[in-house]
Amino acid sequence: MNKIFSTFLLLFCCAVSSFSATDGAAQTDARQEFEKIYNMVFGPQGSMLRYDVNIIGIYKTHGTIWYKGNKQCFSDERVNTWNDGVTAYMVYKKKKTIEIHHANSDKKDKYSGKFKFSLDDFTYAMHEEGENIIFNLKQQKHAKGTVKEVVATVDKKSLTPKSLKLKVAFFWVKIKISNFRSGGVSDLQFVFPTDRYKEGYKVIDHRQTSH
Repeated sequence: MNKIFSTFLLLFCCAVSSFSATDGAAQTDARQEFEKIYNMVFGPQGSMLRYDVNIIGIYKTHGTIWYKGNKQCFSDERVNTWNDGVTAYMVYKKKKTIEIHHANSDKKDKYSGKFKFSLDDFTYAMHEEGENIIFNLKQQKHAKGTVKEVVATVDKKSLTPKSLKLKVAFFWVKIKISNFRSGGVSDLQFVFPTDRYKEGYKVIDHRQTSH
C-alpha cells in the first residue's frame, strides 16, 4: 500500500498560518506553506510516523512508515515492505510470500491505483480551531487525480499532524497519525534485508509482467 500512504502523508503534513485561505493571495500562501512541510516528509533528511487507517470500516490497519525522497518502508499487521526507489518488496507474513515489483507499479496492491493526485489538483484553505489548524483541500474542475477532498488536522503549536480525512470517489478514508519525526532516517532503512528471508518464503517476481 505504498502509494496510499504516500498520498496520506503528502496531504497530511501541512504548515500552518493564522488565516483562512479564501482568496487568491491566501490560497497562494497556503500552497507555499504546504510545500514547505512536504519537504519535511519527503526531503533528504527522511521522516517516520505511526498510522492508524480506517477505510469506511471495511479495511483497517495500523503500523509504522518511513519516507525519504521516493523511498518508502512500512510495516503493519499483514505485510512488511521495502521500496528503495527502484524495486519494491512486499513480504506477506501469513502467506510467507515475497512479491517483487517495480517501485512505481500500481499493482503492488489493490489500493495503490485508487489514490492519485497532484498538488495542482486542489484549492487550499486553512483556519484555526481551538488548539488545532484545520486544512481543507478541494479538488478543482478538470483535475485528473482520484482524491476529491482532504481535511487534515495539525497541532497549532508543534505542527504535529493529528488526523486526516481523505475522500476518494464517494467514500472517506480516516487516518490517525502519531509519533511523527522528521530527520535522522538512514538510506539503509529502505534496503530489503535478504538474509532475513532466505528460507521458508515463496518469491513471486512481477517485474517481468509489469507494463
